[in-house]
Amino acid sequence: MRLKDRVALVTGASQGLGLAIASRFSREGAVVFLGDIKEEQGRAAAGELTLEGGRAWFVRLDVADEESWRAALTALIEKAGKLDVLVNNAGINIRRPIEEMSVADLDTMLAVNVRGPFLGIKHALPLMRRNGGGAIISMGSVCSLIGHKFTHEAYTTVKGAVSQLTRSVAVRYAGDNIRANVLCPSTVETPLVQEVLKDPERLRERVGEVPLGRLASMEDVAAAALYLASDEAAFINGVNFPVDGGATAW
Repeated sequence: MRLKDRVALVTGASQGLGLAIASRFSREGAVVFLGDIKEEQGRAAAGELTLEGGRAWFVRLDVADEESWRAALTALIEKAGKLDVLVNNAGINIRRPIEEMSVADLDTMLAVNVRGPFLGIKHALPLMRRNGGGAIISMGSVCSLIGHKFTHEAYTTVKGAVSQLTRSVAVRYAGDNIRANVLCPSTVETPLVQEVLKDPERLRERVGEVPLGRLASMEDVAAAALYLASDEAAFINGVNFPVDGGATAW
């Protein structure tokens, strides 16, 4: 097992990609905490992982709220005693072009997608340092790397910010044996994306930008997260890790 007895916190883990990552970590022996604001759904998801033989707990976590981070990590330490892996997965996308984006909506996206990872890293660092090291994985996007013609400007802005935050942390805290990396998937076939891409023309556009000719699966991304969390990636630090089927290689 590649994460045996390691303690991981995955944000936005009650469903979708966050739950896929938490599930993969659990199958690889990790003690997994599912952080989310969706309490009923999160508790049910943690219960399912436990029924499958894993060790999983739900912690209520509003990633934009610093006090919520403090409370969640206190509960995690009381239960598990340490933190080895943080996955900043929680995020939102308000799909409006820059000319139609309100300041309020932009602030909401910044609060969840940038302040959230910033606060998570801020409060995880002392715990990881005390533990002798750790791995921080933040969810970026191909939009962390390129101006994406099918994606609005606010989303590319916040994902670019996550990339630069991660590089800065990777450089400053490498001496504490703390690695920080960004996962940069192309469009991932989550239930939400399936709904958004019901239009066959939009689906053709997204698939057409990927040389491998398909969307990323949740398992594709979960496998990459597992790699970055594991000792196999012990010398991988400060990278934007594309999981994009070649979309950024054109």
